[in-house]
Amino acid sequence: MSTLRDLVLEHTSLAGDDVEHLHRLAGDWQLISDLSFADLLLWVPVGSGEEYLCVAQVRPVTAPTAYQDDQVGRVSGGAEVAHLHIARSQGRIWREGDPVWYGDTPARHEAIPVRRKGSPAVIAVVGRDTNLSTARTPSQLELNYLTTADDLAQMVADGAFPPPPSKASEPAAAPRVGDGLIRLDASGSVSYASPNAQSAFRRLGLPAHLVGEDLAAVVARLADDPLEGTELSRRIRTAVGGVQPGRKEMSARGASVLMRAIPLKPGGVPIGALVLIRDLTEVRRRDLALMTKDATIREIHHRVKNNLQTVAALLRLQARRAPAARVALEESVRRVASIALVHETLAMTSDEVVEFDGIVDRVASAAAEVAASDAKVTIRREGRFGVLPAEIATPLVMVLNELLVNAVGHGFAEGDGGEVAVTASRQGKELHVTVADTGKGLPQDFDLDSSERLGLQIVRTLVAGELRGTIVLHPRPITGTEAVLSIPVTKR
Repeated sequence: MSTLRDLVLEHTSLAGDDVEHLHRLAGDWQLISDLSFADLLLWVPVGSGEEYLCVAQVRPVTAPTAYQDDQVGRVSGGAEVAHLHIARSQGRIWREGDPVWYGDTPARHEAIPVRRKGSPAVIAVVGRDTNLSTARTPSQLELNYLTTADDLAQMVADGAFPPPPSKASEPAAAPRVGDGLIRLDASGSVSYASPNAQSAFRRLGLPAHLVGEDLAAVVARLADDPLEGTELSRRIRTAVGGVQPGRKEMSARGASVLMRAIPLKPGGVPIGALVLIRDLTEVRRRDLALMTKDATIREIHHRVKNNLQTVAALLRLQARRAPAARVALEESVRRVASIALVHETLAMTSDEVVEFDGIVDRVASAAAEVAASDAKVTIRREGRFGVLPAEIATPLVMVLNELLVNAVGHGFAEGDGGEVAVTASRQGKELHVTVADTGKGLPQDFDLDSSERLGLQIVRTLVAGELRGTIVLHPRPITGTEAVLSIPVTKR
């Protein structure tokens, strides 16, 4: 299904600002749909203007839909869109007419012209279609919903809704109608509070009923942080004055709520504000638990890194005291140090993934020191490993350490120089790594599977077991050796 932008650009000649306004309307009109207990369909005229194309649709959460099928992409004309044509040509909200039937579902049609602020032109029409199959006497909550929906519909026709985009970053969890709704009059006093809104304020510490209270004064009094309360109070008064403020979170007595204040000014006259409130107490509690867990994991990685560095230091001390075992102990030091690099990186991140390129560069720098003092061997990296999960990074860094040390320590004759290249590339869900040197090459009878070298045994075991990949060691066409690894990088 094409997007709103695709449909509008393909079938109309609307300007970029008009298209952007329709996008913002479609991003914020769930509020009107829920308050209206109705489906909203966004129609744009096509061709000569006698037909209309539906470019967006939203269904209410608070009531049954009037349409079981998706209407986006449907072109309608004739008597079926007469109400849309009247709203567009006369520039007013159309509410006349008898109910219509969609199969077995009776529905009431309304049409709302869509204008952009500062422009008198009608750029689209919103069809507000209500399923009447469950019609009954509305409650006080439903009456307040419908009254507020009519005010917002008039603001759509005036070009005052949706509000212009905010430059400041706002919380992503926008409050919904069902989360809690408060209606303020022109003085900022609460004229209606839904049961969920009242419950949210009880958790914040307000024992009294909200109706009749000055909401700005209430939040300033309840907030744990006086600055937070003052700022939220200011935003509520700003909304009552007719200016759209941003969303703001508030905490009191261990509870957290997110508030969004929307000015109500049908016909351009401020008559109060709509305040949506969402209780985020449990969400913030889970966020805190996750933050604590992440901090604990980072601390564990930090301690593991410190312990591994301690082990490496002990091995170095042992190597100085046991000259006969010095080479073996130094190899163990490098292996332990390579694992410590991964845990050092994990200790600085909040998730179990590492940027692997920096680790490879540090392992390569350490491996270059293994070369004989009179040999000039350089190690370079080509391509990017990218981000890897910790469960892949730890064995892979050990494999690369062994291959690089092997290439530098055994691939070049004494006094010779050369180069070792580490090349990485991603192909789909596989990581391909090549370690190639320009040294003397492999012995004639070399076989990786039967090699007795500890380093190659470690490589073979880790690649097949931990990494679930493959490795091939073979001579290069002219001189030197090439190790080719293929490793799946999907989450284990």
